[in-house]
Amino acid sequence: MLKKLLSISAGLLLTVSVFAAQQWADNAPQRYIVKKGDTLWDISAKFLIKPWHWPEIWHLNQKVRNPHLIYPGDELVISGNGVTHGEGSFGPHIRETPLEDAVKPIPLSLIKQFLKNARVVDEDAVRNAPHVVAIEENRLRGVAGQLIYIRGLDAMVGDKFAIVRPMGRYHDMPPEEEGQVRETYRQERDGRQGRQSILWRHGPQEWSFKGRVRFLGYEVLEFGTVQVTRVGNPSSALVTYSDFEVREGDFIMPLDATPYDDQFVPHPPAQAPDANMRVIAFTDALNAVGPLQVVALSRGSEDGVDNGTTYAIYADGETVHDDTDYPKGKSRSFFHPRDSKVQLPPEFIGHVMVFRTFKRVSYGLVMDSVRPVHVGDFMHDPDSTP
Repeated sequence: MLKKLLSISAGLLLTVSVFAAQQWADNAPQRYIVKKGDTLWDISAKFLIKPWHWPEIWHLNQKVRNPHLIYPGDELVISGNGVTHGEGSFGPHIRETPLEDAVKPIPLSLIKQFLKNARVVDEDAVRNAPHVVAIEENRLRGVAGQLIYIRGLDAMVGDKFAIVRPMGRYHDMPPEEEGQVRETYRQERDGRQGRQSILWRHGPQEWSFKGRVRFLGYEVLEFGTVQVTRVGNPSSALVTYSDFEVREGDFIMPLDATPYDDQFVPHPPAQAPDANMRVIAFTDALNAVGPLQVVALSRGSEDGVDNGTTYAIYADGETVHDDTDYPKGKSRSFFHPRDSKVQLPPEFIGHVMVFRTFKRVSYGLVMDSVRPVHVGDFMHDPDSTP
């Protein structure tokens, strides 16, 4: 989001830089009427060659005080056909449109489960989390309307909490050879074997002959809520909502006061991502994903990633054998193995926009792609090429 300018001179410098960066699509009109179902990405993708430069459209519309309060029927000035300034229909007026109908950065319906149900937490959150030890009447499973008993919960009667279940943990390993990228892994962990099977073990597992292993976080699924009815150890709580059955060993964690953020705009990264920022997981697919599907990335707020950051996705180029000058089976190939190999350049895949950020992991939505996105593909500054 654009910050308030501290001086007129700073404002002039910003204006020059913004207009210098504009790359408008050939079909960009002078003005555009916002339609129901539009998103900030949709609008900018129609008229900008680089959709992540949405603030350039915002800058042209001085009456747009908040880019998150744009509604169907509003008129935006677009820098098409030589028009590079003006004002849209954003004068003071009474609006009857509900706030929830305002244009969103991306389609929230596509990422609902990742906004409200999935989160990545640190080690202490799992190590110290209270857990379900029993369900009323010795049931094996619990549902909404039933009591559960929780061990280790420090709370007051009436307090509300989330029921979560660990789904996996992320860590990355040093590369085999110096100069290569770190290898990131997602290990499936659901807690069936107890808390100790879930926790990341410090000591030998944290170190390898290649260097230090970096733990990134636990991925947990929030699938229900409880309200404390009796304090003690164990405490009792009523299951007020659940997507599926509660079982012994499920963890209790504080409710996320701000489960998601829809107050962001597409923008390029503040700094170029390092070579280790990779796609580390996705859902609803075995091998690859495409546009409007969610991926997990191996960097988070600790690395300067924030919601709305847009990256270009690239795949590492393959290493091929030069059969022309180094035929296989010939002495030249045998005595010059390195010279016989050719590293192809990285291949462009598409773009991804981050919509939820954790400390060392972030979730992003693939906005467009020319080929499938795979685990291991890397992020790059969308305004340059590797």
